[in-house]
Amino acid sequence: MSTLAARRRRGVDFWPGFVDALSSLLMVLVFLLLVFAIGQFALSDALSGRDRALDALNRELAALAETLSMERSAKEQALTQVGDLTASLSTSEQARAQLQLDLDGTRTQLTDSESERARLTADVNALAELKRQLEAELASRLAALEENQEKLVVQTDLSAKAAAQAELLNRQLLALREQLARVEAALATAEGAGRQKDLQIEELGARLNLALADRVNELTRYRSEFFGKLRAALGNRADIQVVGDRFVVPSELLFPSGSDELNPAGIQQLQQLASTLKEVSAQIPGDVDWVLRIDGHTDRRPISTGRFPSNWELSSARAIAIVKFLTQAGIPPQRLAANGFGEHHPLDPGASEEALARNRRIEIQLTNR
Repeated sequence: MSTLAARRRRGVDFWPGFVDALSSLLMVLVFLLLVFAIGQFALSDALSGRDRALDALNRELAALAETLSMERSAKEQALTQVGDLTASLSTSEQARAQLQLDLDGTRTQLTDSESERARLTADVNALAELKRQLEAELASRLAALEENQEKLVVQTDLSAKAAAQAELLNRQLLALREQLARVEAALATAEGAGRQKDLQIEELGARLNLALADRVNELTRYRSEFFGKLRAALGNRADIQVVGDRFVVPSELLFPSGSDELNPAGIQQLQQLASTLKEVSAQIPGDVDWVLRIDGHTDRRPISTGRFPSNWELSSARAIAIVKFLTQAGIPPQRLAANGFGEHHPLDPGASEEALARNRRIEIQLTNR
C-alpha cells in the first residue's frame, strides 16, 4: 500500500517537469523564429539598399554616357570647325598672296606710267616750244611778205626776180602753215595721250590706295587683338586706358618719380607686354611693316638735374629705357621706336593733381612705319 502511494507521488512529480521542458522548447522555437524574422528583415533592407545604390550607379553611368556622347559630338564639331578654319585660312593666304602680286604689279605699272608721263610731258613741252618758234618765224615771214608786197605795190615795174621772190615767200608761208598744222595735231595727240596716262595713273593710284588701305585695316585688326590681349595680361587695371589708337600707362606704374629706372612692378608689366607682343607679332605677315612706338610724356612741373636738365630728357630717357628692356626681352630693335615729348602734349590742360597725374604717362602704339 505504501509502495503504491509512493509510485503515485513519483508519477505526479514527473509531469510538471515535462511541461516545463516543453515550454522551454517552445520558447526556444519562438526565439529562433524571431531571430530568423529579424535576419530576413535586415537582409531585405540590405538588398534594398544595394538595389538603390545600383540604380544610382546606373543613373550616373547613363549620365556619363550622355556626357561622353555630347563630348564626342562637340569634338566632331570642333574638328569640323578646325577644318573649315584651315580651309578659310588657306583661302585667305592665297588671296593675300594674289593681292601682294597685284600690288607689286600695280606699283610696277605706276612706275612705268610715271616714266611714260614724264616722257610725254617732255615731248609736249618740246612740241609747244617748236610751235612757239614756228609761230614766231611765221609772223616774221608774214611781216616780211607784207613789207615786200607793199614795196611791190609801190613799184610800178615788177622785175622777174621780185615776182619769183614773192612766189617763194608764198610757198614758204604755205609750208610753214602746214608744218604748224602738223605740230598742232601732234601736240593735240600728245595732250590726249597725256590725259589718258593721267587717267591710268589715277586708276593705278586708286588701286594702290585700296591695297594700302587693306594693309592698314589688317594692321588695325592686329592692333585691336594686341590691345585686347595686353589689357587681359595686365589684369584690366582701371588706371591703364586705351585712348584712340594708343595704350596709355601711368608713369608711376613703371618708374619712380623723376627717374628713368624701371621699378619691380614696371618690369613685371613690361614682361607681360613683351610676351603679348611676341604672340601677336608672330601672326602679322612679314610684308606688313609695323613698329611699336613708345612715347614718353611728363607733367608741366619743371625738372633740372644733372641727368635731366628738362622734361625733354626725362621723357626721352623713359621711352628709351622701355625700348631697351623690350629689346632684351627678344623684340627686334627695328620694330621699336622711342620718342620723348616732355610736357608739350598734355591730355588734361588743368593744374590739379589729377590732371598732372594724367599727363605723366607712357603711350604705346602699334602702327605702320
